Order: sequence, then C-alpha cells, then structure tokens
Amino acid sequence: MIRLVYLSILFVPVFSVSIFSNLSKLEAQKPSPQDRTKLENQLNKLQQQIKQLKQNKELKQSLLADVEVYAKAAEWILRHNEFYKPQYVKDTSNVLETGLTRARQLKSGKPDWMQQTGTVIFGYYSKIDGSVQPYALTFPKDFKSKSRHRWPLHVELHGRGSRLNEVSFMTRSGRPPREGHNWMHLAPFGRINNGWRWSGEVDVHEAIADVTKRHLIDKKRITLRGFSMGGAGAWHLGLHYPSLWSGVGPGAGFVDFYQYQNYKEQLPHYQHKTLRIYDSIDYALNAANVPVVTYGGGKDKQLVSSTRMVEKAKEQNIEIPIYISPEAAHQARMPAYQDYLRELLKHSEQGRPAWPGKKQIRFITYTPKFNQCEWLTIEELDEMYEPTIVEGGVNPQSGNLELSTENVAALSIARDIAFKVELDGTLLPLESAAEGLLPEVYYVKSNGGWDVLKYEDSRTFNDNPNQRKRHNLQGPIDDAFTLPFVCVKGTGKPWNTELNEWSQSVLGLFEKEYDKWLRAKAPVINDQEVDEQTIANKNLILFGDPGSNGLIAKVIENLPIQWTKDQITINGKNYDTQTHGVVLIYPNPLNQNRYVVINSGHTMHEKDFRASNSWLFPKLGDIAMIQFQKNSAGTFENKTVWAELFNSNWELP
Repeated sequence: MIRLVYLSILFVPVFSVSIFSNLSKLEAQKPSPQDRTKLENQLNKLQQQIKQLKQNKELKQSLLADVEVYAKAAEWILRHNEFYKPQYVKDTSNVLETGLTRARQLKSGKPDWMQQTGTVIFGYYSKIDGSVQPYALTFPKDFKSKSRHRWPLHVELHGRGSRLNEVSFMTRSGRPPREGHNWMHLAPFGRINNGWRWSGEVDVHEAIADVTKRHLIDKKRITLRGFSMGGAGAWHLGLHYPSLWSGVGPGAGFVDFYQYQNYKEQLPHYQHKTLRIYDSIDYALNAANVPVVTYGGGKDKQLVSSTRMVEKAKEQNIEIPIYISPEAAHQARMPAYQDYLRELLKHSEQGRPAWPGKKQIRFITYTPKFNQCEWLTIEELDEMYEPTIVEGGVNPQSGNLELSTENVAALSIARDIAFKVELDGTLLPLESAAEGLLPEVYYVKSNGGWDVLKYEDSRTFNDNPNQRKRHNLQGPIDDAFTLPFVCVKGTGKPWNTELNEWSQSVLGLFEKEYDKWLRAKAPVINDQEVDEQTIANKNLILFGDPGSNGLIAKVIENLPIQWTKDQITINGKNYDTQTHGVVLIYPNPLNQNRYVVINSGHTMHEKDFRASNSWLFPKLGDIAMIQFQKNSAGTFENKTVWAELFNSNWELP
C-alpha cells in the first residue's frame, strides 16, 4: 500500500468499452407465465392501495413516496423484462410484499419503517418529472440515543451495474459502512447507469435534500465518495459543487472523454466544446476549495484517472493525496481503502468552515450551470465553454476582498464577506453597495472595467432583460431535462405531414429511452392542456410544427429561425420541411426564465447508454438541422446536416 502526493503513471487508459460493464451483451431471462401473473397481481393490488392512500390529502407526500417506490420498482422490472438473475423473480415478489406492508401501515397511521434502523429504503418525488425515485439510508447503531444530534452524512455513489435496477438496488443496496460508523450513510440510486450525469446528477441533490428534511444533518459535514462509475461521479459532483462537501473521495472512474475512450479525432465543435460541461479534468483547480482524497489499485487501468487528476492539481500547486494498493485490480475495497477513508473522516470531523467559510478561493467553470463557490457566483461568461476563473480572497491587512478574473462578464458576491472589493485592480464598494438592501452585490464588466450595480439596477439584472445565458438557462438541449419539464404534443392540422410524422417519432423514441435509461415516464400533454401554471413552472418540450402545435405557433416569431409551410430558414440557409426538421433550445418567449425546446428529447441515445457513461455528452449543441428519411421498416433515419452553439447572448456566432 502506497500513499503518494504525485505519481508518474505508465498504465494504459480504459478504451472504448467501459470496464464498469458493457450493457450491450446483457440478456435477461423471462419469468414463467405463472410467476409473471403472480407478480402482476401483487403489483395491481399495491397500486390500488396507493390510489386509495392518495385520496387522503392529509398524508405526507414523503410517506406516500416511501410506499409508491416499491410499486415503481416492480413496474419497471416487469415492463423492461430486467430479470437478469433467477432470484430477481423472488426479489420482486419480496419488494411488492414490503410495499403492501407499508401501505397497510400508512393506512393505519403507523408507518413503522420510520422507526427502523440499519439500512432503510426511502423514496421521493422528483421535481424533474414527478417520478418516484429510491435511495437507501443506513443509520448509525446509536441513532435513537442521539435523536437531536446533527449527524454527518456520507453520500456514496454506486458503480455501473449491468444487472442493476430498482429491485436489485432496493434488495441489495451496496455494502454496509464501516463497523461502528458514526454517520448517516446515503446511497442514491442515480436513475441507474448514467455516470451521475443529467437527471442522475439531480438525483444526488434531491436525495440529499430529502434526507435533510427527514433528519438532522450537519450540512458542514457532508462527504461525497464513490468508486468506478461512482468515482467518476464523485470527481464530477465534487469539483463542480466544491462548496457542498467537507471532503470528496473518488476512486477510479473516468475524468475525460478523449483519453478514456482513446479517441484520436476531435469531435465536431458543437460536441467538443460541451465536453467541458462534464469532463472533470478541466475542473481540477476547484480542488483548492474542498479536500479531495483518491485511491486505487496498482493493477487497475482506471488508476490513470486518479493519477491524472493528481498531476493536474499539482500543476496548480494543489495537493490531492492518493493511496495505492500495488497488487489490487479494479475493486472498491482494498488495503489502501482504509487509509483513504481515514483521511476522509478527518475532513468530516473538521467540517467546512462556518460562514463566511473559506476567505480565499480558486474557482473555475466553463458554463453558468456550475457557477457557485462559497460566497461568489459567476453570473455570466464572456465566452461559453472557455476557462472562466476567479481567484483571490480577503487581504488580512486591508480587510478588502481582492479578486482576479478571467472570462467573467458578471458576478455577484455576498455583501458581508468584506467592506470593499478590488476586481482586477478596480476598488469598489461591497458591504455598503446597492444601499445595503440585497444579500448579494452585482458587478458587471464593461469596456471601462468593472461597475457595481445600484439597487434598482440589481433588481433589473435579475430579470435578465438582455437575455444572456445564465444559470439553468444556458443550454445545451439536454439541460432542459435536468429541470421540471413537460412534453407537448400538437392537436392541430400539421403544415407538413412528413415533418409532423418525424417529430412524433422523435417524441416516441424519447419516451421509450427516457423510461428505460432514466427510469421515469416522460410527462406528455396536449398543447390545449398547457396553462399559465405550466408555462410558469416547466420547460416546454414542443413537438410538431406551427400548424400542428399551438405553442410552437405562439413562440415561433421570437425564435432565431423562420418557419413556413415549405421551408425552415436558419442563419440565411433554407431547408425543405419535407425532408428536414429543426431542433433547438432557447429561452421561452412566454416565460424567459424557462426553456423552450423544439422537436428533441435527450440528444444521446440507447447505444450511448449501452456503450459507456463517457458517451453521455450533448450530441447536437443548442440548435441543429436534421435531415430525416423514412425507411422500409417505417422508422426514420436521421442525419445531422448542421449544428451550432449559441453564444453568451443566445445568438448564432
């Protein structure tokens, strides 16, 4: 076992097929007709009891979720025929029996599972799509004796599992934590195997939020860790959200696309740039803001991810301790694991500093999606997907906050961090700015340097009148599905039969793939059902054309395209609507705090989910023109003939 701060590495990276598991060759076994009938009858009984429980409006939604998550597990394994092992039939039956027991307990007002210790399955309703999602929570042995104690929380992300589904997760949810552990141990489901990206990423945040609503958690002592795919997720979530954790502990995993896949050619620019959303190697600087500890096996090809991150951090004078078991291969538990965990526990005991926390930061991002560090928020970028950096802190002599910036167009700072701030050499008020009426002070860069916004200008800034790319309003298309969304079908007469049929095929494919690979039914309504509340609260995913879909007709004049019955014009080029369809994401003209998406679900597809999590990056940027052709099987073949990313002003470059 070796502890190193820096290691020159000779290992070969993992190539095109993930070592986590290749899902393309996996075959399930169908249960017998008798077993299937029995399971379906059990499921129907549970669903009927849940329907009755929902009629009681006084029941807590969290308790309903704890019951319904068992029905969801059985429904999905049956619908997708995911009986990968013979015992999955019995496991599914046991899951349903547990759900029926919980339903009876809840009906009688005695949800006994709330008093359980050990490892307990809970559920929550996701804000994204309303689906119920599971997580496992393991309690310390003395949990009851310290009921008012604020507990540390360890969040452990699971690896990629070829036989993973809700039933197997709920039946055998990870390894128990170390004997005598004194923390709450959360195992999110992450919507199965997606590298903790997109709604899988949101699942981690939503599971943590649900735990903190139910139990007293010390938010300054939340540890994030994981191995293999869980390691990739820990690198990603740990460095994109550095202020959330007391410590981050990734093991193995992958940290970028090109090296992990040994991909020699550069992807098209609209894909290449968006790799910087999730490639963790680009965020190594953020290890300056949170303690990171890594480990791995000397014979594990994925050790290269850890050593590359150690090297990248070292270039920035940041130390990431690495623990290596020389004889270990790709395994989560090895001799080095104990030393790695001991180091993480030190950071958990210490916890994050109390507000205002770290007074010195070194923060990098490439998108407004990941824009917060301690008391700083990067509001706008000059150029999307380019290094955007803020470094500095409070000068102990002057008491002023001194920051240098790169590629930052606008930022905000908590006013009580210092009396004044010096931005790239310009001294400006902080504590007294904007009449002292807002918790954050906004600064905007102009040709003459940095300006501080007054109170009224600050409120106007939040309304985003110039329609700039901002947090959760920055694209690309796939980002729409990390937030509450609804798909909208048209009920009118289409302008073009071919395009309308193609758009319905796109919706059908998205529904199918979302159900299987992101573990939820995509919410779908008709255009006539869209009301003011829907427009206010959800991203609108619109399918059809201005003739068939009334919502497309309402927004089309305010989108950066021209659309007639015969052609679509983008950037001065015309495309025939009989053979071409546009897909795009844009601020919704009916509510510019939300997205509108035209004729697209997620831009990665089943082959990407089956191949490797590293392929789950955006494939179409912000806007694309698709040439479609119906084949003899009645399905459509699609070809991307043009695609682009809007700039920071939501304009084509």
